[in-house]
Amino acid sequence: MPERLAEMLLDLWTPLIILWITLPPCIYSAPMNQSPVLMSGSPLELNRLSEEQRILNRSKRGWVWNQMFVLEEFSGPEPILVGRLHTDLDPGSKKIKYILSGDGAGTIFQINDVTGDIHAIKRLDREEKAEYTLTAQAVDWETNKPLEPPSEFIIKVQDINDNAPEFLNGPYHATVPEMSILGTSVTNVTATDADDPVYGNSAKLVYSILEGQPYFSIEPETAIIKTALPNMDREAKEEYLVVIQAKDMGGHSGGLSGTTTLTVTLTDVNDNPPKFAQSLYHFSVPEDVVLGTAIGRVKANDQDIGENAQSSYDIIDGDGTALFEITSDAQAQDGIIRLRKPLDFETKKSYTLKVEAANVHIDPRFSGRGPFKDTATVKIVVEDADEPPVFSSPTYLLEVHENAALNSVIGQVTARDPDITSSPIRFSIDRHTDLERQFNINADDGKITLATPLDRELSVWHNITIIATEIRNHSQISRVPVAIKVLDVNDNAPEFASEYEAFLCENGKPGQVIQTVSAMDKDDPKNGHYFLYSLLPEMVNNPNFTIKKNEDNSLSILAKHNGFNRQKQEVYLLPIVISDSGNPPLSSTSTLTIRVCGCSSDGVVQSCNVEAYVLPIGLSMGALIAILACIILLLVIVVLFVTLRRHKNEPLIIKDDEDVRENIIRYDDEGGGEEDTEAFDIATLQNPDGINGFLPRKDIKPDLQFMPRQGLAPVPNGVDVDEFINVRLHEADNDPTAPPYDSIQIYGYEGRGSVAGSLSSLESTTSDSDQNFDYLSDWGPRFKRLGELYSVGESDKET
Repeated sequence: MPERLAEMLLDLWTPLIILWITLPPCIYSAPMNQSPVLMSGSPLELNRLSEEQRILNRSKRGWVWNQMFVLEEFSGPEPILVGRLHTDLDPGSKKIKYILSGDGAGTIFQINDVTGDIHAIKRLDREEKAEYTLTAQAVDWETNKPLEPPSEFIIKVQDINDNAPEFLNGPYHATVPEMSILGTSVTNVTATDADDPVYGNSAKLVYSILEGQPYFSIEPETAIIKTALPNMDREAKEEYLVVIQAKDMGGHSGGLSGTTTLTVTLTDVNDNPPKFAQSLYHFSVPEDVVLGTAIGRVKANDQDIGENAQSSYDIIDGDGTALFEITSDAQAQDGIIRLRKPLDFETKKSYTLKVEAANVHIDPRFSGRGPFKDTATVKIVVEDADEPPVFSSPTYLLEVHENAALNSVIGQVTARDPDITSSPIRFSIDRHTDLERQFNINADDGKITLATPLDRELSVWHNITIIATEIRNHSQISRVPVAIKVLDVNDNAPEFASEYEAFLCENGKPGQVIQTVSAMDKDDPKNGHYFLYSLLPEMVNNPNFTIKKNEDNSLSILAKHNGFNRQKQEVYLLPIVISDSGNPPLSSTSTLTIRVCGCSSDGVVQSCNVEAYVLPIGLSMGALIAILACIILLLVIVVLFVTLRRHKNEPLIIKDDEDVRENIIRYDDEGGGEEDTEAFDIATLQNPDGINGFLPRKDIKPDLQFMPRQGLAPVPNGVDVDEFINVRLHEADNDPTAPPYDSIQIYGYEGRGSVAGSLSSLESTTSDSDQNFDYLSDWGPRFKRLGELYSVGESDKET
């Protein structure tokens, strides 16, 4: 009933407001010194008072309207009248013109310049612009001069309910924990209305739920959404859709409304215990499965999600708690059963386990609903598998004496087939661990025997690997390490620990310790070494030396008297017998060399050579060194002198250092090679008439010995070299002992009949300065260049 009354009043007041705006103008008193101008929705007619009246009489001030109003969204066939401007200066003779300026003047608002009526010529929207500021002024119609100062006024657009509420941020999403109590706040929503919130109820909103009852409720004014039912279960329904409405005009009829949707999701809480899908699980596993292998999986389902569904698994009972373990898979939320210890089908064929699944995160609010855990039974059946042989021990330690006989049994290893159908076992040695093949093994019973002699002093330990193989299935093998320790036998005699050489001072005293020696033994007796020292039976009554056993198992040699002399005897040899404590004991004889030396007064050894006594008395070491240096210097001078004499007596074959034939021999010897430097004597070319002797060949050893050839008769100096060479060549061909003179023709003779003649300077009788090389230009391009070079040289000399 109140809502209906409000609607009736609103319907009544709306035409009255419009009528009031369009009423005829009323007159009001303007302020002093201001022309009267209409400033409100009601026109005012102003009376102008004379100057005297204004001075004598107090002006009565009426209502001042500085605002006009116009309804938004008003539409009609004619422009709507907003108001009228009028001044008392207007006698009605139409000599005054009204001018309007400001916001929207001429485009939105138009004024009748004669009557002053202001009309809105366009449809206005308050949401676009709520008010307009304009300026009115009256001017003379003919001169356009202002009759009074301009006046400013405001035209406000009056709001009507033309905008519906809007949810700008919709649609909405919210969450609330499941099992929440009644009235738990979910969220709040907000709608906006573009209408004027201070005028009327156009922007007064009221909220309501159109869809979503009876689960949720909303407060009409604040739009806070709450749960309307307690203990809503996510597992039953997880998501709800709520439709919310916002209506203006305070929710009364005739108001505008807007809607949005809200999706409410129930979040999970741990309100459900885990539950195994089945109470009994069956698994089977081979007995030879590798440790740590997953045997099976069990899973307890939980209607919760996320961490609320996480469960831990444990084995709480059963006969296999020591052999099996269970771990939790956080991803799949199940339990994985794994093997911890080896299985043996022959020992036990099945196991029973009781496993438990319990929630990790417990919510105390729901602890009263019962234990958040569950149990199940797991039966595991062990399947038989062909297993490799099993040794009686994981390792073996054997001992053997180093003097053990060959093929003697050192020890034995045993193995068996653990399967029900036992298979015979064959044993062998992994030869990679016994490269020298020092041991053998009986393939049937596993007895290890010695194949080669052992020596503890070379190697104390021997580590081998024994392989056991099933005869029925050669792929089933096992290995076991065997350590063999070689026990010591007294088979090494003791001896000196090092090579000792004792020194005895000539001025030593009786009983003085000359040397302390110790012994060593390669054997290693259990109770340690203990040596016995003695002299040879024939040396027991040695007149010079005696021995003394020390507590540290060493021996001291002492001098019996003094007055030892290097000239009489420089070195003494003392044989010492060393015996060990073995059973039977072994002994050896070591000889100690004792050298007599000259010592200083404080016992420091200075010289041990007997030759020192032949030096003259009083001759110092420096003088001796000087004498030796002089002797060496004299020997060097004598050697140099003899060498020089021998060098002078040698014949000088080549007297001229610039003899070009020497260059021929050195660089172009094609006869005997670079190393055949004695195959040819250049002295023959220098004096071919004087060579009549025999020259033995030095590069080879002749197989036959020839008598030296008789010297040839001397020939005149003008002998032909060609004939001389041919004679010598014939002799060389028939005499294997003669040097290879046949190679001389390459260097010493250039043949006959050459146009150029000989280029050699051997037969030249002129000097270099007398020669002319111009004729070389006729021999060809190559010789022409040679002639130019020599010609240039001659011209340079003359210059």
